[in-house]
Amino acid sequence: MNDTAARQRGRNRLVLIAIFALFFGAFALAGLLRFSGWRPAGMKNHGELLQPPGDLRTLKPVLLTGGEYRWNPVERVWRIVVAPPADCGEPCVALSAELDLVTQLFGRDADRVHVLWVGNVPETALKMRETRGLRDDPALRHALPRVDDPAGIPVYVVDPNGFVILRYAPGFDPSHLRQDVSRLLKLK
Repeated sequence: MNDTAARQRGRNRLVLIAIFALFFGAFALAGLLRFSGWRPAGMKNHGELLQPPGDLRTLKPVLLTGGEYRWNPVERVWRIVVAPPADCGEPCVALSAELDLVTQLFGRDADRVHVLWVGNVPETALKMRETRGLRDDPALRHALPRVDDPAGIPVYVVDPNGFVILRYAPGFDPSHLRQDVSRLLKLK
């Protein structure tokens, strides 16, 4: 065997090893990123993901106008739930204006989002087409995690089946709520 053939065989082996390393190295890197918990910025939610989610399916909320609010999963309606304290005042008016802007920005999907306001509903919130006023119910309040936050009024996102999946701390950025719910609305 001549020296040129041995050199060529060595070069071919190096190319084969490089291809092997690139192929399996990409798998190893993907596995490392996946199991380390890293997520791209576009895949992260801004609200606090509740683990385990709160279960509202067994509750029968009563509308302020009378009648029962039903968790109808077939309609694929997402809910934004606000449960402020009884003496809310100006913070409730400000929050209702922010939620009105958020629901307007949903555009054609706005009818797939209901804003459920538990207790006294400010006049500004009643003007929103998507707002449903609910009677204050201790069982409903108890099902919402950390609802009586001394820092202010938290907001919750409830899926079409009646599970509380996201919580937004008092003073949250309304654009984050809009981004998260917009992503959820894409899930048909």
